[in-house]
Order: sequence, then C-alpha cells, then structure tokens
Amino acid sequence: MRVQLVHPPVYVNVRALTALRPGLPLGLAYVAAVLEKARHQVSVLDAVGAAPDRVTPDGAMHRLGLTPEELVARLDPAAEAIGVTNMWSFSWPLVRELIQRIRAARPGVPIVAGGEHFTGLTRESMEQAPIDYVVRGEGEETAAQLFAGLARGDLDPATIPGLAWRRGGEIVINEPRERTRAVDEIPWPAWHLFDVRGYYDHALITGLDAGLTIPILATRGCPYSCTYCSSPRMWTTRWVPRDPLDVVSEIERYVRDFGARNFPFQDLTAIIKKDWIVRFCRELLARRLDVTWQFPSGTRCEVIDDEVAGLLAASGGRSLAFAPESGSAETRAKVKKRMTEEGLLDAVRASVRHGLNLTVFVVIGFPHDTAADLAETLRLAKVLAKLGVDDLAIGFFFPIPSTELYDQLVASAASRSPTSS
Repeated sequence: MRVQLVHPPVYVNVRALTALRPGLPLGLAYVAAVLEKARHQVSVLDAVGAAPDRVTPDGAMHRLGLTPEELVARLDPAAEAIGVTNMWSFSWPLVRELIQRIRAARPGVPIVAGGEHFTGLTRESMEQAPIDYVVRGEGEETAAQLFAGLARGDLDPATIPGLAWRRGGEIVINEPRERTRAVDEIPWPAWHLFDVRGYYDHALITGLDAGLTIPILATRGCPYSCTYCSSPRMWTTRWVPRDPLDVVSEIERYVRDFGARNFPFQDLTAIIKKDWIVRFCRELLARRLDVTWQFPSGTRCEVIDDEVAGLLAASGGRSLAFAPESGSAETRAKVKKRMTEEGLLDAVRASVRHGLNLTVFVVIGFPHDTAADLAETLRLAKVLAKLGVDDLAIGFFFPIPSTELYDQLVASAASRSPTSS
C-alpha cells in the first residue's frame, strides 16, 4: 500500500529561551519503520523539515514550517492512505485545518491520526475533523494491523485494539491495546525518510548541541502516576526497557550511516534501574564510539550516585534534567511526584562532582499551589544554585488532556456551571 505520513507545522514561542525545541519526530519515524517492514511504500511529508527556517506569525502565535496549503499541494497524488501525527494539543487548531484541507483535496483517501494529542482527545478530534481512524497509545502494532487491513481490502476495525473509527455517524473507540513487551523487535526509526542534517543545521534539536544529532528512545513508559502527566493513560504505568546493547548498536548505526555524534534520549524516565544504566554506559565505553548523549527531557534521580554519575560522564553523558516540579513537599504529594528532596540533592551532588550539566524542571501555578508552596520552590531553587545546578527551567502549569489534573479541572468547571444543576 502506498502510505504518506505527514508531520504538520508546529506552533513555537520565538521569544523562549529553551533546550526543548522542535526536533525530529521520533514517534512518526518508528511508525514509518514498522510500515516499511510490512512492505508498504512509505513516504514522509515533513512540514518542519521542508521549511525549517520558515517562522510565520499566526495571531498571537508563530508557526514553524510549511503552511497547511503548501503541505496539501505537496501530497503524493498516488497515496492510498495518509497518516497525520500531533503531539501537543496547543497545535490542534493548525493540525485540524490541515486535516480539513487534506480531506477536501483527497476525499476518498483514508486519513489516519496518531500521537499524544489524538490519544488524549480522541473523540473531540474526530468530532472536529474528518478523521477516519485514530491510532491510540503505543502505535506500532495498531498501525501495522490497520494498514494491513486497508491494503487487503478486508479491514474489520472492530477487531483492532487501540483503534478509534467511525461506524456511520457513530465514533467507536475500541479497548486499549496491551503494551508491548517485545520492544527489541520493533525496527529502528526510519530516519532515511527525514532530513536529519537539515534539522541539525537549523538548530532544531533537543538538548545541548554537541554535533549532528539524532534522538533515541531506550525505554518506554514510566511506572509513576503524576497527575499532570499524560503518561499513565497514554502508556499505562508499565516501564519497558530495551536491551542496552541494542540501544548502543542503534547509536553505532547512526554514527556510521549519518555521521551522528550527539544523542538526546527522549525517554519519559530512562534511569529506573541501576543495572540497566550501568550496562549501557559500559557497552558504550567498550565500543569506543566517542559520542555525546544526554537526558534533556528529564529522568529520575534515585539511582544517580557516584558510580552512575561517573559512568555517565566517562561514556559521553553530558547533560541531565531532574524534575522535582516543586520545592513544596505538599505540592509534590498532591501531584503524586514520588521524590524526596534528600534524594534529589544527593543526585545533584554526585552529578556536579562528575561535571555533568544539570537542569532542574519546576512548574509554577499548579491549581492547588499556595503562596507558601511557591516560597518553598524559591527556597529549593536557591539550594540547587549553590550546589551547582546549571539551569532552572521554569514552566507554567497548563492542563494536558487525558491527565488526572485535567479531568479534575473539567469536573470542577462543570460543577460550577449554571447549567450543571
């Protein structure tokens, strides 16, 4: 089957000073690899990769990449199915317009959507845009089944876990798919379909710039249930690590094929088990790859001691991000952030001793934050600065769809509505 995958333009804050910039779409690259393995003819239409220096004002926002009109003009006229991804819900108005334009231009071609936004707001997305199918959660197996059925012409969407679809005027959301444990059997991302060099040349990378950059996913999921995070419902609370030797082999492939030197890990929580990270670091050292790698998206601090921090630094690890989110123990308890301040400070001290660049994430404005809670965050920030943390990354709370806090706020708003009674 001839499948075109679309990476839409994204909204950006041109005034922000951040290491979390738009980058290569890792999830889409995994889906592309799975579909190629199934012998589909896959192409990628990447709005950001095709125009990485195009920043266009859009009301109070700015968008990066090709416009929806330009994307539609570049669609493969022979595509038999079109897949669209979207991670962040704040980009939904832009993605919605794109999907509507695709439908107008290709009325008979199935449109498949997937990613964090579509998983969190499945029904709302299908109500607002002419989407035929939504691949929910961990998408590789669901996408493989869906496109296989479309290619054969005998698709029965009711039999595919993790799929949402239309039955006449009804939106049907199937039961979730079981998380895969066979993560080492998933093919590596199909980066040959993307402009890896173009992203790097335009500084569209996550984390520190330490040479040609390709993102890596070494583990999947997170065992924790933070109320502000979409992970518990997107991924469940199952943490599944890849074989660390396979991860190093993937890095080695990118060094050879692309000349890559820098590898930011996009794991939700990579460092859970000490023996895993120790094996990974020792394998990197044994292969003498001379690369840089980092955890700019954050990781847990509990197993970062002198041994681990030393191995991180020796094997090319350069940057870590910890995410206490608040200096208030009461706030951390309310958002189910299972972390102690003592554990955080011990990890910070070990990391600083071994010369690792450190970022700490905090969130201002949780719904239940008080002035005293914010004062505790300020106190912790001062402690961390004295210990040698390089960067305090401050974010303002906004409710992410399909999170516990989001649902609480929606329910609270509904209860206060005059029509609720």
